[in-house]
Amino acid sequence: MSVQRNYDREFVRTFFTSPTAVQGEDDSAKMIRRAAQLRGIQAPDVWVPDNEDATAPSMREEGVQNIIDVVAEHGADFPGEIHPRVVWHRESPTTRYSGFQQMLEIADPENGAVDNIDGFVIPEVGDIDDWKKADECFQIIEAEHGLEEGSLSMSVIVESGEAEIALNRIRDEMGKPSNTLERMFLLVDGEVDYTKDMRAMTPTGELPPWPELRHNTSRGASAAGLIAVDGPYDNIRDVEGYRERMQDNRAKGMTGIWSLTPTQVEVANTAPLPPKTGTWLLDVDGEDVELTPEGDSQVYDGDDVSLTETDDGYTLVVAGDDHHLDEDELRETLLDLTSYVPSMDDIVESMEEFEAAKEAGKGAIAMTQSATVAIDGVEVSLEKDRMWDEATYQAAQTPITLFQDVYRNRPDQHAELEEMYGADVVARATDVGN
Repeated sequence: MSVQRNYDREFVRTFFTSPTAVQGEDDSAKMIRRAAQLRGIQAPDVWVPDNEDATAPSMREEGVQNIIDVVAEHGADFPGEIHPRVVWHRESPTTRYSGFQQMLEIADPENGAVDNIDGFVIPEVGDIDDWKKADECFQIIEAEHGLEEGSLSMSVIVESGEAEIALNRIRDEMGKPSNTLERMFLLVDGEVDYTKDMRAMTPTGELPPWPELRHNTSRGASAAGLIAVDGPYDNIRDVEGYRERMQDNRAKGMTGIWSLTPTQVEVANTAPLPPKTGTWLLDVDGEDVELTPEGDSQVYDGDDVSLTETDDGYTLVVAGDDHHLDEDELRETLLDLTSYVPSMDDIVESMEEFEAAKEAGKGAIAMTQSATVAIDGVEVSLEKDRMWDEATYQAAQTPITLFQDVYRNRPDQHAELEEMYGADVVARATDVGN
């Protein structure tokens, strides 16, 4: 079944929440006022004025008014999409009604904000019937205010076992005449409440990593043509841990991640994009170590690998294990231990080369990667051939499609992207594959 979606974004890198009303401040809206003025690489793809968990219950009524005031004033100039989060709960009709009232007020055209509102985020959803209840609220709001049906997108936060099971049903429910679930946009993981709902415990009290939830959310998004977003990484000082989490997510097909600070936004906006320069890696006891480019060589300067030339060959020591090898065996061993992370220019050049070959009638071509690896002053020349066919080309196109989606939807980042890659590479990257 093919369903017509109500949006054209293919990727979301950043889902940035900020409290709608801060108690004890002269300007209770200062956090969302500041967020609304973020630009460029510090501005998220999706900004979420958060009138649920991030805002105290006693401040939520004021939070609704703050959303209206700030979005009416700054929303037209905000470069990303704006999706306020309202209250909702699968087990509480009272909470669901409060969420409906919040959306009804924010979406009232007379309040001046709805033209800059792209949709709403619904937390704490339950089974698929609960998703339909939320969708019906959207229908009523659109009808009440004379808005086009489906003009407000709906994103949900997966925070319960019920919602996780519903991920397997959303594809079959979308497009039925009885609902307008084609308005669905993001599927967002909420690991904190999910942990509570699952009654899960760890010895340290830390959250479990929940790789299964992230996989299931990514799979549900792929099946239904939606976008998957990981939950918050609350150790905001652990930038490397944040990067590692995103890298692990991308291997599951999940590009987006929750961002709690502008710094996290900047990291998450750049991390999924292809790197400016390529990097050679050496596998050292299961850990990839970057080699350092020096002249024409890629140099390993750590202590866990050593290489010496002997009378009859070479001795390679990796993590304490000695390997006595001749020249061919050494080359084969290093080929197994090395890998290459291609740059944006590398990917674009390979795609251009394959496109030219395909135009000439070839179905597959060999691409060669070469490097001189230096360990303890001993240099070894390596060459790797990889066959490129249509499937390889399509796989390589994913990061380029992401870049093109960013370039199309975030013109405020054009200058920073050109500064990062160079104008020529950016021009070729926006053209290749089209």
